[in-house]
Amino acid sequence: MIRIHSLTARLATLFAVLTASLLVLVAVLFGRMLEVHFQELDLHELQGKAALIRNALQQVDAVNGGRTERIQALERSFVGHASMGVLIRDAGGRVLYVIHPEHFTAAQRAGERLSGALADWKVDERPHRGIEVSIALPSIGSNNQTIEALVALDLSHHVHFLASVRNATWAGVVAAAFAAALFGWFAAHRGLAPLRRVTETARRLSARQLGERLTTNDAPLEVRDHVEALNGMLARLEAAFQRLGDYSADIAHELRTPISNLMTQTQVALSRPRTIDEYQDILASNLEEYERIARMVSDMLFLAKAEENTLAHASEPVDLAREADALIDFYEALADERQVRIVRQGQASVQGDRLMLRRALSNLISNALRHTPKEGQITIRIDADAAGVGLAVCNVGDPIPADQLERIFDRFHRGSTERTRHGEGAGLGLAITRSIVQAHGGQITAHSAEGVTCFMITFPRLEASSPS
Repeated sequence: MIRIHSLTARLATLFAVLTASLLVLVAVLFGRMLEVHFQELDLHELQGKAALIRNALQQVDAVNGGRTERIQALERSFVGHASMGVLIRDAGGRVLYVIHPEHFTAAQRAGERLSGALADWKVDERPHRGIEVSIALPSIGSNNQTIEALVALDLSHHVHFLASVRNATWAGVVAAAFAAALFGWFAAHRGLAPLRRVTETARRLSARQLGERLTTNDAPLEVRDHVEALNGMLARLEAAFQRLGDYSADIAHELRTPISNLMTQTQVALSRPRTIDEYQDILASNLEEYERIARMVSDMLFLAKAEENTLAHASEPVDLAREADALIDFYEALADERQVRIVRQGQASVQGDRLMLRRALSNLISNALRHTPKEGQITIRIDADAAGVGLAVCNVGDPIPADQLERIFDRFHRGSTERTRHGEGAGLGLAITRSIVQAHGGQITAHSAEGVTCFMITFPRLEASSPS
């Protein structure tokens, strides 16, 4: 079995086969209708000739004509009809007279009757069709009152006509199938042009060249969704490569500082002999840098698990007010040192992992402390309604630019183009917070205007949640 791998060739073949099948069906039906039509015409002509014979013989009998007058009347009836013949037999089957005997078989001339009202036979490979009728005569012999007349018609002209029609029909079927195949190939070739452009674009794509897009102006409806999906995929790939490049640059920058500190301190320590206390101070400083790198690696692993949806967490009722109060107590010393007040309003419970939710809230409070000026206030607002449970952490201070709000939850992003450091943060706290919130089916947004910045978390309302 031959397999056609080209879709264009398959469609062209399908067009040709379908067209040829339909035309063959039409040709068969048309040929059958022609045969039936010719059969009806032949029967009508034979019946007419038989009626003419009957009238001619009976009219001769009516005036008491003899045998010679009857034969002459028959011969006059077949003048100009060389394709027809007549055979007259008596009731006993004896042949009385034959006109154009070449249209009858030897058996018929010997007295064989027809098998039906309308019969077909061949004489020297020439097809014939005929009928047999009985004609009542008052006197054709002393004892014969009826005769049998066999009328035959040569069908050669019908056969030649049907053969020419059949040949012309098959030639038309072949020509139409070829034309349909050519049209199908052309239509499929034009219709699949967008797919070829997709292939050409895919060949040109690389990690450094992801900005090309496919046009949908001339794409058919069946291909347009495919083209739009590929354009969307290319846009996502381009954004992913861009984020990957930014992430690589950011993590290289973040790791460069602690590694540079470790190298510098180690080189200084080895530059000359030192006391045990000095070595201990250097090792303690190095330990801080190691802890910083370890936290960064741990946070990156946490984010990687969150992106792969493999972040396992428990499911238990969590009192958000209790967790907020515990964190306020934890940050109380640092808040007093910076002369910042932390207050909590409202209460509600959600279903989730208590430690992960505490970490998310802790990141928001720590971030607010770093950006709240002296004598400022941080407000933790918890409420619940029919839509769900809301938690907001708001602080006064310099607002976040509007163009930075959309990227504030990205890794290593600090809300400014300059890599200034606020405290010990590495720019992963808000990214981790978003991952935790999303793992619990919630959403987090940021709003900053008129000197107040708010991070708002919305958790879906579950049966375990209770309004304030």
